[in-house]
Amino acid sequence: MKPSRPGVLVLLLVAFAVLTWGLLQQFYSDLPTVPWTAIPTVLLLAVGEAYSGWMTRARIERRPDTKPVEPLAVARLAALAKASAYAGAAFAGVFAGFVFHVLPLLDQDTPRRDFFLAGGSLIACVVLVCSALYLEHCCRVPKRPEDEPGI
Repeated sequence: MKPSRPGVLVLLLVAFAVLTWGLLQQFYSDLPTVPWTAIPTVLLLAVGEAYSGWMTRARIERRPDTKPVEPLAVARLAALAKASAYAGAAFAGVFAGFVFHVLPLLDQDTPRRDFFLAGGSLIACVVLVCSALYLEHCCRVPKRPEDEPGI
């Protein structure tokens, strides 16, 4: 499995933002308000992935007071990290589309509420993507001394 490329994640975010913005031009008045529950949920996922990355790195490096990690568990964590990075980028794009759509409507109560909730959700999704990339980085096999070029 290859590492996630940040450029692909940014492209995914932009594509979903443009698509969402375009759809909201037609359907915004028919939709319910943006839920506030996305923010704490996504932030909890981000904290869990960052902690998993930190613990996995410690176990891979065999630091004191840690058990060795099973290779299959690391592969599963890497798959989770990759999926979270792509899903986080896609949802960040959706929330960015909401933010850009309601930006000119901030003088009204409902769009202003949607702006702050979608903006908070966008930030939470970006934090999730960063945590997922960190977890993915922590799942890499460390280089052995003989793999490094000599001086």
